[in-house]
Amino acid sequence: MLVPLLLAALTVALRARNLSGHPFPNDDEGTYLSQAWAVTTGVGMSHYTYWYDHPPLGWLQLGALAWLPQHLLPEQTALVHGRLAMLPVAAVTALLLHLVARRTGLGRVAAAAATLLNAVSPLAIGMQRQVYLDSFAVMWFLAGLSLALSPRRRLWAHCAAGVAFAAAVLSKETVAVLLPALLLALWQGSDRRTRSFSLAAFAAGSAVLAGYPLYSVLKGELLPGGCHSSLLRALVWQVASRGGSGSVFDSGTVANSLVVQWLRADPVLLAGGAAAGFAALAVRRLRPVGLAVVLLMLVVLRPGGYLPKMYALQTLPFFALALAATVERVLRGGWCRRVPRLRWALRAAAPAVAALALVPLAPGWWAQFRETQQADLNAGYRAASHWLHTSAVGDRQRVRLVTDGVLWLDAVRAGYTPGAGVIWHYKLDKDPAVVASMPRGWRDIDYVLATPTMQEAQSELPTLKVLLRQGKPVEDIHYGQIRVLRVPEKTRGAGPGTPPVTASLLPCIGEVDDIWPYA
Repeated sequence: MLVPLLLAALTVALRARNLSGHPFPNDDEGTYLSQAWAVTTGVGMSHYTYWYDHPPLGWLQLGALAWLPQHLLPEQTALVHGRLAMLPVAAVTALLLHLVARRTGLGRVAAAAATLLNAVSPLAIGMQRQVYLDSFAVMWFLAGLSLALSPRRRLWAHCAAGVAFAAAVLSKETVAVLLPALLLALWQGSDRRTRSFSLAAFAAGSAVLAGYPLYSVLKGELLPGGCHSSLLRALVWQVASRGGSGSVFDSGTVANSLVVQWLRADPVLLAGGAAAGFAALAVRRLRPVGLAVVLLMLVVLRPGGYLPKMYALQTLPFFALALAATVERVLRGGWCRRVPRLRWALRAAAPAVAALALVPLAPGWWAQFRETQQADLNAGYRAASHWLHTSAVGDRQRVRLVTDGVLWLDAVRAGYTPGAGVIWHYKLDKDPAVVASMPRGWRDIDYVLATPTMQEAQSELPTLKVLLRQGKPVEDIHYGQIRVLRVPEKTRGAGPGTPPVTASLLPCIGEVDDIWPYA
């Protein structure tokens, strides 16, 4: 037990060091932090209208974990609080990864190697620091996998595996693609005489998933129609209507750019793990891991589908498992037991082949690793948070400010009114409740705290584009990375204050992609 604990400690240490400096914030991090704030403060399931973009269990867990950093380090930004809350998730994931490795038949050294690969991967370090729902989903799925492979083959363990799978899907629904791998592990991990009972127990545990649609039914929001959100409408948009990322094989597409970024961050784990995943399919005890790798790769390779940046998080543990298992089998000569001479030749050649493959990649890998531990990409956001708390903008309860999702919660904690006082920039044109609170449009805004994320999004948000053009520079933060803009008084509305954004302001609406195209 000492080795997995030490590896979990190393995992946390590598993610805790320079946590506030790297990587650059993603707007989704701010979204999930703000949704967690809404739940913990009793505002609701989201800080704006909850439209079933994702099941809420992920940010419910985030809210439960983030309260401690907020109390211990109140001077830190909301982003830092959220990233600190991800450290225990990384630790538990490391422990579960080691447990799954052992239960799939890996030796002590190989199981430790799989956990170490995940611990030191520059890609894993950066992405597991970030506040992503995928980290919770992977943790719960690994828990379900370890229970399905329990050596004692108890029915309660298989039922608990179903509950863990349900928790994974309710944390991030995209992990449901791994269900076949979990069922294969359950098939292998159950006794042939009681397998039907094991499958029934798993199904009973998975029934926890029914709580999500039941919630929408009780709120009258299961089916489209009327003036309300709809679970079914959101699912249709996520699966069928959402814009694709292009093909990974076409240069210049979003999917291609993401895969190139991932490979640049850690070519060893991604390329080696992908190849090892197919090799793992040839070994019975490794087939659940190999099947997981193949399923995850099929999602990446499908033409025209949507590929989110954080999707790599779901692949990393399984790539590490497959790579460590394959290397162990090669070194033991497991691929050619019937040909002893070939077995010994393969074992002798393996170190040389590995060296030839890794030596050219080592400098780039080390540069990426060093960047995760030393680069400070977030100084501008820390300075912007300081500006929100110290600037003299008048009565913050009446001032209307637009900023991105990462700084939204910092603005709320600085005294700005949640909802229509401080406005998440995506909601300017996309949430009818926000639009209804701005009868004069962009003229009802006082200040804009413009970040790089907002600069990139302005082409799709006409109100934001006008604000960035009409606003007069007041202050540059961190060499102009973030700018404070003030809307001229002669163009602003003279409203009595900041009307709240509530569901009662929501007009009758049509398609979800007309309102909330970002999630």
